[in-house]
Amino acid sequence: MSFLNNLITGVSLGGIYAIIALGYTMVYGIAKMLNFAHGDVIMVGAYVCFFAVSSFQLPPAAGVLLAMALCTVLGVVIERLAYKPLRQATSLAVLITAIGVSYFLQNGAQILWGAAPKSFPSFFSFGGSNSVSLFDGGLNISYAAMVTVAACLVIMAALTFFTGKTKLGKAMRACSEDKGAAQLMGINVNATISMTFAIGSALAAVAGVLMCSAYPTLGPTTGSLPGIKAFTAAVFGGIGSIPGAFLGGILLGIIETFAKAYISTDLSDAVVFAVLIVVLLVKPSGLLGRYVPEKV
Repeated sequence: MSFLNNLITGVSLGGIYAIIALGYTMVYGIAKMLNFAHGDVIMVGAYVCFFAVSSFQLPPAAGVLLAMALCTVLGVVIERLAYKPLRQATSLAVLITAIGVSYFLQNGAQILWGAAPKSFPSFFSFGGSNSVSLFDGGLNISYAAMVTVAACLVIMAALTFFTGKTKLGKAMRACSEDKGAAQLMGINVNATISMTFAIGSALAAVAGVLMCSAYPTLGPTTGSLPGIKAFTAAVFGGIGSIPGAFLGGILLGIIETFAKAYISTDLSDAVVFAVLIVVLLVKPSGLLGRYVPEKV
C-alpha cells in the first residue's frame, strides 16, 4: 500500500504545482512574459486567507474568496506598474524586473507579517479527521488531497472552456498569436493582458491556500520554491499549453514524491530537474508543446 499512498501524495502535490503552472502558462502564452513573482503572489494569498480566518474569524470559504480578490487586484497592479512599461523591452529587462518584484513582495511580507513562520490551519477535516482510511488503514487519503485534485480538474476544465468558447478567451488566443493583428481587429490588448494577470493571480491564491493546508507552514518565502517548481512543470508539459501545464504539474509531483520515498529526500529536487533536462533534450518544446519556428 505504500506505493499507492505515495502515488496519491504525488498526485496531490502535482495538483498544487499544476494550478500554479496554469497561471504561469497563461501569462507566458498570451503576454510572452515570465512572471517570476508569481510564486510570491501565492504567499500573499495564503497570508490573506490565514489572517481572514484566524484574526477576523471569517469562514474558510470567505477567506479563500477574499484572498482571490486581493490577489487579482495585486496581479493587475503588478502588470500595470512593473510589466506594462516594459512591453517593448528585451526579455532580460522583464526577467530582472520580475526578480525585483519577487524580492519586493517577500520583503514587504516580512515587514507586514514578520519573518517567523506561522502554522496554517487545516481547512479540510470532517468529523475530527483529516483523512479517510481504506483497506483497514493500509491506504490513507487526506481530504486536502481530494480537494486539491478536484479543484485542479475543475480549474483546468474551466480554463479550457474559457479560452476556447468565450469572447474574452478568444481575444486572449488572438493576442497570443499576434498582438499587432489583434489590435487592428479591435481587441484591447492591454486590457486582455491585464485580465490574464488577474486570472493567473487568482489561481495563485487558490494554490497558496491548498498548499498551506497540505503543508501547514507559512512564511515570507513560502511561495519561492513551489513557484520555481511550477514553472518547471509548465516547461515540462509545454509552456503555453493548458493541458501541458496540468500534465507537467501532476508528473512533477509524482516524480518528486517517489524520489523522496525511494531515492533520497535530499536528492529529490535534483532528480526532478534531471528529468526535466532529459525531457527537454528529447523534446525541447515540452511534452504537449508545439514547436514554432522563429522567422529571422
